[in-house]
Parts: sequence; structure tokens; C-alpha cells
Amino acid sequence: MSFFKTLTMSAVALGGLAMVPSAALAQAAPGGDVARPAGAAFGPTYADLATLADAAELVLRVQIRKATVLRPERAPGVAPGFARLYVEANTLALIAGRSGVGAAVTYLVDVPLDARGKVPKLKKREFLLFARAVPGRAGELQLIGPAAQLDYTPALEARLRPILTELYAADAAPRITGVSDALAVPGTLTGESETQIFLATENRSPVSITVLRRPGQRVQWGVSWGEIIDSAARPPAPETLRWYRLACALPAQLPSGANLARDADERRLAAGDYAFVRQALGPCERQITKG
Repeated sequence: MSFFKTLTMSAVALGGLAMVPSAALAQAAPGGDVARPAGAAFGPTYADLATLADAAELVLRVQIRKATVLRPERAPGVAPGFARLYVEANTLALIAGRSGVGAAVTYLVDVPLDARGKVPKLKKREFLLFARAVPGRAGELQLIGPAAQLDYTPALEARLRPILTELYAADAAPRITGVSDALAVPGTLTGESETQIFLATENRSPVSITVLRRPGQRVQWGVSWGEIIDSAARPPAPETLRWYRLACALPAQLPSGANLARDADERRLAAGDYAFVRQALGPCERQITKG
């Protein structure tokens, strides 16, 4: 995903770990500017947490045992106002993982300096990490992006666990990669129509959207997650994995190349129904990640 900016360093000096700023302290905005801190009003949204969890091989809760500031020559590319730390932490819980993790882990992280230009004290603080294991280096982690370290709270874990449950389910909604085709067919009555929008997915499993218009009735639409196109399908509930897959992946407008409607009126109908679906889904709001 494009928001991930994995930072690399000399394998000899730093063991191939990745560095990310602590999202609980500040976020690095595009261009190196520091975005607003993540706090009660600007903490991670559902889309933020889903994005992080979807990309992570490991999600774990840690307590920092020791944080060592790296000298400038061993920390190239650090943004002004930040320091790069080598962190040693104890694993308190493996919340989710596609591989195992040891009782102790190490990783690198960039953190913003405080108002006095000092490195914040992280010892004994607890964090949620979204990471992957470093191949061939037991206990070493690579954080997946600039927001991959979050201050731990029970409330944050409670928000995250349903997302992980959906992601790890056997029938988890696939990643949407685009719109394949769209067809609109007018009905026999004025104002009657049906539009079908077929989506491309990463694992090539079929997903389609149906929009039904009937005179004197509210527009009905739904999503079929399989081979059978179900006219009774319903929209995904907000803040679920299926909602996230659509709201955060579908393009803002129906691609012209995917609109296979036969004439101009049908093409406008298909484009209008697609716009209706995008509006119904609502925005993919983020605070600490970039789409």
C-alpha cells in the first residue's frame, strides 16, 4: 500500500531493521513535515487500523525495556526534529500473527523530540506494534510503516480485535484492486433499471455490486461476495472489513474503460449508479495512514 514508506539502513550497521515514527507521539507527513499528533481527537480510525492490520505479519503488545539513541552517522535520513532509537522490548502478548515471536524483540523507530529537543522516555511504556519478522534474525522485527507503533490501551485493543478476527477468517473479504466491468440495463417501466458492477480482486475471487431502481421505491443496492449474483444482497455494514475493502479501494469515479453500457444513456446510468454506491459507502477516513 502506498502509505507505507519502509525506511532502510545499512545492513552492517543496523541489521536490516526498518524505522518508523511513533504514531502515538507524532506522524511524519508527506514531504517530511510533522502532522498533528495522534490524540483523543485524532487517533486511528477504523480504516487506519484495518490498513495496519491487513499489512502486518505480526500484531503484538510490547513493553519497552531499553531504547538507545543511534548516532547520526548510523541513522541516515532522519527527519529534522526526530531521533532514531534501537528498541529492546518484552513481548507481553501476540495478538495476531502468521508466524511466531519470541519473549523479547528488537526494532528501530524514529520518534519526535520534545519541546526541549530531548528524546522522550519510552522505558516501561507499552505499545501495539504492526510488524513482520526479519528473515534469519531471531527476535528482530521490521515495523511496516510510519504509523506502525501505537500507544497501547485496552480500548485500542478492543477496537482492533474484531478487525483481526475478520482478516483471519477463512472467508475474509478479498482485497479489491479495481473495477472490471459495469453494465446498466433499463427496465420496461420509466425509472426502472438494474446496474451490475464487477470488481477485480487480488485473489481473483468474484465480487459484484448490484443497483436496482424501481418506480416509487428507494434505490436498492448490495454486494455479492461470490459466484452467484444475489439480487437480495445488502450493503456492507459500516466499519466492517467488507465496508473497508470497498470504501477504501474503489476509485472515486467509474473508469470509462470499465463502463460497457451500450449507449450514452445507459453509460450515464452506470456512472450515476456507481457514484451513488460510492456516496452510500461514505469516505475512507484516515488520521495516521495514507491510502
